[in-house]
Amino acid sequence: MDKLRAMITGIQGYVPEYRLTNKELEELVETNDEWIVSRTGIKERRILKGEDQGSSVMGAEAVKGLLEKTGIDPLDVDLIICATVTPDMPFPATANIIADLVGAKNSYSFDIGAACSGFLYALQIGSQFIQTGSHKKVIVVGADKMSSIVDYTDRATCILFGDGAGAVMLEPTTEDLGIVDSILKSDGTGAPYLHMKAGGSRRPATHETVDAKEHFAFQEGSTVFKFAVTNMADVSAEIMEKNGLKGEDVAWLVPHQANLRIINATANRMGIGSDKVMMNIEKYGNTTAATIPLCLWDYENQLKKGDNLVLAAFGGGFTWGSIYLKWAYDPK
Repeated sequence: MDKLRAMITGIQGYVPEYRLTNKELEELVETNDEWIVSRTGIKERRILKGEDQGSSVMGAEAVKGLLEKTGIDPLDVDLIICATVTPDMPFPATANIIADLVGAKNSYSFDIGAACSGFLYALQIGSQFIQTGSHKKVIVVGADKMSSIVDYTDRATCILFGDGAGAVMLEPTTEDLGIVDSILKSDGTGAPYLHMKAGGSRRPATHETVDAKEHFAFQEGSTVFKFAVTNMADVSAEIMEKNGLKGEDVAWLVPHQANLRIINATANRMGIGSDKVMMNIEKYGNTTAATIPLCLWDYENQLKKGDNLVLAAFGGGFTWGSIYLKWAYDPK
C-alpha cells in the first residue's frame, strides 16, 4: 500500500481524582443509585476541583503522558487539535494553552467544537493532515470539564456528566493500518434539544441570563435519546456495510459513553456482542469529547495490531459519526 494513512501510535488519558458517586448525588437532587444505574449505567463520575482549573489542565496531563509513553520530543509535534465544548475561555484556543503547557513550541493548534462527536471530527481532520504528507506528528485531544456547565439542581443532566481528557498520537504509515474510513454528519435542527442557551454572541452573559440558569447545559432527554439511538446505530452499520465488514470482523466497538441503552442499541444494530464493546461509563459518566479516547486508554492492553475498530458517537447540535480504523500496535 503506497497511500499514506494516519495511524494511532499512542494513547493516554487523564481523569481527576475526585469521585462524585450516585450516593452523593442523592443528597443534591431527588434521585437514587438504582434509578441512575438502570437508566444510564453510571455509578460515579470524576470532577475537576480547585481554582483556575480548566479543560486545558486535564488535556495537558494527557498529552504529557502521551509524549512520555511514545518517547516523542514535544518540539517534534507538528499540530495539536483539541475537541472541547468547555474551553478555558473563548480565546485563545484551549489547544494553544495545552501546547504551551507541554512545551510543543513548534506546533500550531486549534479547537474543534462538535460536542460529544468532537473527538471523531478532530481525529478525521488530524488524519487528513497526515495523509497529505505535510505533517508527521499530530496530537488529537478530547477534553471537557462538564462540571463547569452542569446545574447540580437539575437531576436530568447532573447525573450524566463528568470531567476528563484523552489524547492520541497520529503518525503516517504505508501499511494496511490506521484510519481507513469515516462518515461524519450534522443536523442543526437538533440545536433546541441539546445546547447551552447563553454565553455566546447571541446571548452574552448578563445578570438576567445568569439568574435564569442559561449558562448550563440544557437537554430534552427523550428527544435526544431517540435521535442518538437511531443515528449512532445507523452510521455504525453504514460504515461497516461500506467497508464490507460483518459483526465477526469487528474486534471492538468504541462507542461514545452517553447512555448504556444507546450503546447496547448500537451494538445490536451492528451484530456485535457485548464482549466486543468498550465500556467505562460506570466509572466516568459522559465526559463528552473525552469518552472515546478514555475508552481506548482503558482497553489499550487488550488491543492487537490489525484489530478492526469502529468508533461511533452522537452529540449536541446534532452531530454524529463513525470512524473505521485498524489498530497499529500490539500491547507493550
